[in-house]
Amino acid sequence: MVFAPAGEVVLQALGALKKGGIVSIAAIHMSPIPEIEYDNLLFGERKITSVESNTRSDAQEFLDLATRLKLESKVSVRPLNEANEALIDLKRGKITGAAVLDCEAR
Repeated sequence: MVFAPAGEVVLQALGALKKGGIVSIAAIHMSPIPEIEYDNLLFGERKITSVESNTRSDAQEFLDLATRLKLESKVSVRPLNEANEALIDLKRGKITGAAVLDCEAR
């Protein structure tokens, strides 16, 4: 499920899917999704679907399901003074998962 308002994240999500998987887009607004390479990202009956609206209970249901399925997210936390380096790493594809800037870390 993609909550980020960045179209390029959809391609990353598709790349992580097994055949027959579904990427659900739950962003209210989103930048354009870049061109999709059919053979690599959609072939194998992968699907993209949108979710019209999300409620707090929808989010809780998703988190409960993620817990039951033992889904794991990858998050790296960096201090705010490393924001430029984090952006460079992101651009170079060195970040797996999510990068979070901690505004209170020194």
